[in-house]
Amino acid sequence: MRVGFIGTGSMGSILIEAFIRSGALNPEQIVATNRTIAKVERLAEQYPGLQTAHSNKEAAAGADLLFLCVKPMEFKAVIDDIQAVATAQQTVISITSPVLIQHLEELLPCKIVKIIPSITNYVLSGATLCIFGNRIEPEDEEPLESLLSHIGTPIRISEQFTRISSDLSSCGPAFLSFFVQKYVEAAVNTTGISEEQATMLASEMVLGTGKLLTTGGFTPAALQKRVAVPGGITAEGLRIMEKELHGVFYDLIRTTHAKYDEDVEKVEARFFGTKVD
Repeated sequence: MRVGFIGTGSMGSILIEAFIRSGALNPEQIVATNRTIAKVERLAEQYPGLQTAHSNKEAAAGADLLFLCVKPMEFKAVIDDIQAVATAQQTVISITSPVLIQHLEELLPCKIVKIIPSITNYVLSGATLCIFGNRIEPEDEEPLESLLSHIGTPIRISEQFTRISSDLSSCGPAFLSFFVQKYVEAAVNTTGISEEQATMLASEMVLGTGKLLTTGGFTPAALQKRVAVPGGITAEGLRIMEKELHGVFYDLIRTTHAKYDEDVEKVEARFFGTKVD
């Protein structure tokens, strides 16, 4: 199997490295290109056998799977580059949420899939969201999900829930690490505990909590109930969090959805020339 990558920025390089380190792909199976070729050349030095393509068309030609790991506003130029070599037998995989399945199916003859990876895939963990296009047959789904299962847990979603699913799985690590950062800062500034020790304690807490919520059989509510003794310290802490954080998560979701809708409009304007006010 030949796997092409167009774009080796943050997420493109994470996927390539995770696939190789997990054993899902050998470097020899991968051909990659990037606007800055030096980035691909560094990956090729790190993983001997990985092939450097010097154009989008070269990366796409003959690829069984083609990952498009570019920013939304760069997609149209990439599609224009690869249209001449794209075939109905290829599977094109977009990792960019505002680029809709229908956008790609209108412009390419390929089978289309959208996946939303997470930075957690770098440590072969977390969810990878999967949205299959209309040309994907059941026999196409299993090999791709098998590949993705090496770097995380493939979870099928409906495209209408792309944004909220991405908030939870892909943006979530940044949101959760922000909470940890502020918790650690408050602990250090208030008590004098070292930042190193506070960070270690909080990070181990997050790791253990994740295990309790996945393999441990707890729901978030059940875990809180198990830890918080009525009238105790944890219960008092939860009370203040409920008071101070009331509404913030609704505001967060409204904000991310508004930005997503704006990005979808911009992509459609770039692809099809529709007007964006």
